[in-house]
Amino acid sequence: MSPKILVVDDEPAVTDLLAYNLHKAGYETLLASDGNEALRIANQSQPDLILLDLMIPEIDGLDVCRELRKTSAVPIIMLTARGEEIDRVVGLELGADDYVSKPFSVRELLARIKAVLRRAQPGESNDEPSTILHGNGGLQLNVESRIVTVNENILALTRLEFDILHLLLTNAKRVLTRERLLEQAWGYDFVGDTRAVDSAIKRLRAKLREASPEADCIESVRGIGYRVN
Repeated sequence: MSPKILVVDDEPAVTDLLAYNLHKAGYETLLASDGNEALRIANQSQPDLILLDLMIPEIDGLDVCRELRKTSAVPIIMLTARGEEIDRVVGLELGADDYVSKPFSVRELLARIKAVLRRAQPGESNDEPSTILHGNGGLQLNVESRIVTVNENILALTRLEFDILHLLLTNAKRVLTRERLLEQAWGYDFVGDTRAVDSAIKRLRAKLREASPEADCIESVRGIGYRVN
């Protein structure tokens, strides 16, 4: 079954271009031209990934992202115009998985879509234990089910947040650079700065602390990256 991608943009030239290339690449495509329509289609059709433009009518892309993250971990790639740096950072902090600046390369966008969908799939079995426990905060990560619990309460993590926590826990006490986290969690050579990592980890740590102050086992190493203490 072909992955289903929801494209949210109010520019027909953009949606036509994306629909053509996504169909050519083997994806099923859904289209929405405003924020209300995007939320309705997302709730009804359960897409596998959303391409979300920030400047859309009715409800803007940031608010759409905020609403989706209340109930869904669907991967979101933001489409932003050049110069919207603040919006990109806010979008990443709200839970978007990635962003692509307009005008964009279709080839690059397809590579990003492929990478995001790949990491959304269950991992292959290997010699790694199926469950990772950490510390006194009751933190438990199940690799096979991709569920994280703190004191037996399930955390609502996005796929990206899960992958980052998994990487840090399996490299406990080692410092992972932002570049390595980008390469391994995002799954490709990320084009841009490393604030995407900082935003994702900020979100992740807030969720851990909300569940239990002791569960936040992540610490920053200034100028380098992050590690599990």
